[in-house]
Amino acid sequence: MKEKLSAIVPAAGQGERLGKGPKALVALAGRPLLCWCLETLQSSPWVDELVVAAPPDQESRTRALAQAYPKVQAVVSGGPHRQQSVANALSALSPDVAWVMVHDGARPLLDSRLVEDVVLAARAVGAAVAAVPVVDTIKLAEPLGRRVARTVPREGLWLVQTPQVFRRDWFEEAHRVAGAEGWLVTDDSALVEKLGYPVELVRASRYNLKITDADDLAWAETLVEGGETRVGLGFDIHRLVPDRRLILGGVHVPGEQGLAGHSDADVICHAVMDALLGAVGERDIGCHFPPGDPRYADAFSLGLLRQVAGIVKEKGYRPVNLDITVVAEYPRLAEYVAAMKENLSSVLGLNTQAVGIKATTAEGLGTLGRAEGIAAWAVCMIRRERVRP
Repeated sequence: MKEKLSAIVPAAGQGERLGKGPKALVALAGRPLLCWCLETLQSSPWVDELVVAAPPDQESRTRALAQAYPKVQAVVSGGPHRQQSVANALSALSPDVAWVMVHDGARPLLDSRLVEDVVLAARAVGAAVAAVPVVDTIKLAEPLGRRVARTVPREGLWLVQTPQVFRRDWFEEAHRVAGAEGWLVTDDSALVEKLGYPVELVRASRYNLKITDADDLAWAETLVEGGETRVGLGFDIHRLVPDRRLILGGVHVPGEQGLAGHSDADVICHAVMDALLGAVGERDIGCHFPPGDPRYADAFSLGLLRQVAGIVKEKGYRPVNLDITVVAEYPRLAEYVAAMKENLSSVLGLNTQAVGIKATTAEGLGTLGRAEGIAAWAVCMIRRERVRP
């Protein structure tokens, strides 16, 4: 029986050098950096659960993003430095976990093959880390200056990355001793090394870069962009009726009327689903979720949208951005738009800034202007994932 492995994702860095807020929540091609690595870890058969260390003031936002990844068992508050964030996450692991992986939330281009390679190497010796050999000449500068003190031989030098995998008992012991001795390191394997345990180096790729500054982010954008791009258009309209809950964008909007329909009649989610299905050449939502099928009676459309997102992913695409226009004479929706954006971005793995929702009226004209119903239009862009080198 395979021993369980938990992956810790420290994502609490503030990203001062990037200058765009908490680093792991900065968008790369429309999605937070954190979502990129969570997606790879979620799909890996070697990873059984995930624990994320979030920025101390961003736990709720991080939990909302994590809802798209069922293996995420806990989101904990990060510490003032990376080592403390990892320690906080370590305390949240399931008791039956035997192996611990650590992967930086700011390394978005993680390859599933590298995950497997590091896990297998760790299981052979007890600990393993991803790394690349140094190819440039290394110069040691004089203290507090830029004048060369000496040239350092590069033979045998490696640049360490993540993921890193450890026996749980070794890793927990290393953190206990570090706390007692006051050790503070920038690399998880350094703690294990200090105890004298062996650590195997696993050849990785320079494409497994860590986003530190604007140049790194620009390089990552270059690596992930360039695949086929498609656009989809969706539309939905439902009649307003009394004694029915009004659900829009997965949010309950209080009022005396709701939308008539077989499901919850969420016109926003329905328009978005049709836009996504159209972009990948699929038939409309009525074919996927027939209105006469009892399985979908009063169905929560946000859950159906999650299934459509799965179809898009299976076809090798991912959403890039989403733009929605809602026409409703009644009720006023401005105060609910932020919650709708959170719901849609969470399900589709998008940054909230990549989701636009505008609410307008029909100025009293026609069926919509008489407040007989609500309609929504959605336009989405999707992009085929570029094969990572």
